[in-house]
Amino acid sequence: MDTDRMFTLADRLRALRDEKAEADKRLKEIKEEMDEVDYQLSEVMAGSETQNFTRAGMMFCLTTKTHASATAGRKEELFAALRGEGFGDLVYETVNANSLSAFVKEQISENGDALPAWLDGLVNVFEKTTVGVRKAAK
Repeated sequence: MDTDRMFTLADRLRALRDEKAEADKRLKEIKEEMDEVDYQLSEVMAGSETQNFTRAGMMFCLTTKTHASATAGRKEELFAALRGEGFGDLVYETVNANSLSAFVKEQISENGDALPAWLDGLVNVFEKTTVGVRKAAK
């Protein structure tokens, strides 16, 4: 067993995980600041009735987008209304990937370590071995 190589790789993996966590945190901060600056700039532009302007080779345009989402607790009612009005093509079902993976793992376990026939060809199953990293108990 090459213990030195294993420890070197473990140290590098931990360092990369820490670096990623810091980058994720910084990215979140940048996105929050971008949202705030975007809002402030749009307020200034709207207040001065400026639809667009060019600065440093970039054009800044005031745009308005409409965003909609289902009212909390009324998603199925919305889906039924959309279908009823002929807009059913807007509605689609999804299955959470983690939930599906856990379900398939359970089904395999309960079926003698084999994928049940009724799922064969309907799901792709693969295993990936990774290294879990957590703080050691003191």
